[in-house]
Amino acid sequence: MLKPDNTCLILIDIQEKLLRVMHNPEQVVKNCSILIQAAKALGIPIIWCQQAPSALGPTVNELASLLGDFTPIDKTSFSCAGNKNFLDALDALGIQTAVLCGIETHVCVFQTATDLIQKGLYIHVIADATSARTLENKQIGLDRMKSAGAVISSTEMLLFELLGDSKHEKFRELSKLIK
Repeated sequence: MLKPDNTCLILIDIQEKLLRVMHNPEQVVKNCSILIQAAKALGIPIIWCQQAPSALGPTVNELASLLGDFTPIDKTSFSCAGNKNFLDALDALGIQTAVLCGIETHVCVFQTATDLIQKGLYIHVIADATSARTLENKQIGLDRMKSAGAVISSTEMLLFELLGDSKHEKFRELSKLIK
C-alpha cells in the first residue's frame, strides 16, 4: 500500500503541442490536476518534467498554474532518468515509490518507469492520467510497464489508497476532487 511519506508524484511532458494530438487529452489534464492537488494536500513531493519545451511548448496552463511552487525540469532524453537534474531531485527525496502520470505512455512514461524500476523504486502508473496518440500505443505501453513490474492504477484508486481511511483529515477535501 502506498504511503504519502515515502512517495513522490512525477508529472511527465504534458505540454501544449503534445497534448493536442493525444487520445482523450481532457481526461489526462483532469486526472493529472486531481493528482497534483492530492499530492500537495498530502505533502507528497512533485517532480515536473518537460520534453524539449522550446520545440513542444510549455506544460499546459491548467497544470502549470497548480505547479507554481515547483520548477520544471527540462529534458531531451525520453526517460526522465536520463536527466541528471531529475536524478538529483529524485535522490534528494529518498522515496521508495514514484507515481507516474503524463505522455506519451509508450515512450517517455514507459522509459521513465522501467529506468526507475531498475533503480529499485516501486512504480505506480496512473493509467487514466496517461495517454498516447493512439489507444493501442497507450495499452501497449501500460502492458509493457506492468510486465516490467510497475503497478497500473487509476486516479481514484490511488487517491483512496493514499488516504487509507475515511477518517483521514483530508478525506472530505480530496474526495470532492473525484465527484
